[in-house]
Amino acid sequence: MNNRLIEPDAGQGKPGAGQAEASAQGAAPVEFISALRFWLKLGFISFGGPAGQIAVMHRELVDTRRWISERRFLHALNYCMLLPGPEAQQLATYIGWLLHRMPGALVAGGLFVLPSLFILVGLAWVYMAFGHVPAVAGVLWAIKPAVVAIVLHAAWRLGGRTLRRPWPIAIAAAAFLAIAALEAPFPLIVALAAATGYAVARGTPHAFAAPAAPAGNGGAHAPAVIDDATPLPAHARFSRARLLRVVVVALALWIGALGSLALLVGWHGTLTQMGWFFTKAALLTFGGAYAVLPYVVQGAVDHHGWLTLAQMMDGLALGETTPGPLIMVVAFVGFVGGWQQGLFGADALAVAGFVAACVVTFFTFLPSFFFILAGAPFIESTRHLPQLAAPLAAITAAVVGVIVNLALFFALHVLLPNGPAGGVDWGAAAVGAAAVLALFRFRIGVIPLIAACAVIGLVRVVLLP
Repeated sequence: MNNRLIEPDAGQGKPGAGQAEASAQGAAPVEFISALRFWLKLGFISFGGPAGQIAVMHRELVDTRRWISERRFLHALNYCMLLPGPEAQQLATYIGWLLHRMPGALVAGGLFVLPSLFILVGLAWVYMAFGHVPAVAGVLWAIKPAVVAIVLHAAWRLGGRTLRRPWPIAIAAAAFLAIAALEAPFPLIVALAAATGYAVARGTPHAFAAPAAPAGNGGAHAPAVIDDATPLPAHARFSRARLLRVVVVALALWIGALGSLALLVGWHGTLTQMGWFFTKAALLTFGGAYAVLPYVVQGAVDHHGWLTLAQMMDGLALGETTPGPLIMVVAFVGFVGGWQQGLFGADALAVAGFVAACVVTFFTFLPSFFFILAGAPFIESTRHLPQLAAPLAAITAAVVGVIVNLALFFALHVLLPNGPAGGVDWGAAAVGAAAVLALFRFRIGVIPLIAACAVIGLVRVVLLP
């Protein structure tokens, strides 16, 4: 594999210009319109969380279409796994950029998000307008215990890959105690975990040794458009000038958008605070969407009061049923917050929700585009060094403890909806136990589980009106 640094294009030149070398490898360049159709299709079928989304891309791009080789695909994936943000969306952005420069990156990354944005906004509108209808309330009652099981399962999967040595286990336990008993803010936990990982690795370099990367399938393939031996196209060669242009453009977009909101509604206005808060959230999503949920709960629910904890759990349940990255649940947070704040008056609640959802989505995903187009080459060049690998592994270990706390926090509110004095909701407990069994024992997918729980909720409404 070519190990030269790859860094962002500034957007000059025609899409696909960097594929000229592919003809020498025996594969025809990918037309931009063909790529656009694929990225649009992917945006509507990308269910199953990051693992499922990456599997779909691997099957389509590596095995079926041969747009990129196995080793180059894994090379790109390694970039994304080290970055904060949704790795599947970043992987699509990266491959789109490698194929068709800056336009390819914007199309691939944007279409990965936009379908789920509009679907989730539609579901959020139904939720806010009709959420008190008995049938809808019954469905949500049964889905909430499933959400608890799903979060627990996410902690189990991440812990199985991460907690294989004493130090990661100790950091996970410390993170759990810090947020559960001391109510420490999530950014502080991340910072302390990173510092601990760096300090420990200096004396014990292998204390956070990561599992070996998955091997390729080893099967014979026809040449790919971006093959193992394909030379880097001109737009993928390192250039400080190009890097500087990307940094300047990204900062201009962020400062311009946040500054415009501050001028329109003031720094303490809801939309401005949403932009600032979700920018910070986007920089803390090491370990996937479940890792940032505690931070979103702390900020959006406890601090800003944009929505309640029950609404947050309902949003997570709806997010599990839509395509796209799970972090898109932030669009639900924005919609509900904009609606409840009545940003544009009582007669435009849906408009306020839609605008807030778009604002939140923009500030959540702008850093992901920036990291791929500007920061990924530097992370790639140092990703094998213990100085970088150990802090990232320590952060991931801390994330496991935080996610376990989140699952227990959700469970208490599901099982004790009226507080300890109100008694246990044994029906919800039974649904939750069945969901845990389905996920852990029978490995049922998230979508079938959510659908089954929705049916249970409807049946309950019919039998116990």
